[in-house]
Amino acid sequence: MGNRPLDKLNNVLDESVLVRLKGSREFRGILQGYDVHMNLTLENAEELVDGVVTRQIGTVVVRGDNVVYVSP
Repeated sequence: MGNRPLDKLNNVLDESVLVRLKGSREFRGILQGYDVHMNLTLENAEELVDGVVTRQIGTVVVRGDNVVYVSP
């Protein structure tokens, strides 16, 4: 197992991930959960602009249709 994209997300639960969204927005946080639509829940999330933290958000739900990629 571990060959499907959602299996890869399962491997990084409770770990820090970088999420890039449409429009070049980026968030970094601890992946707490996801669903089949790639909706993501991040804790201790922070927004990044050009790799620099611009604001601390806390807990955020990211809608899956905006996700470009998730990187551990």
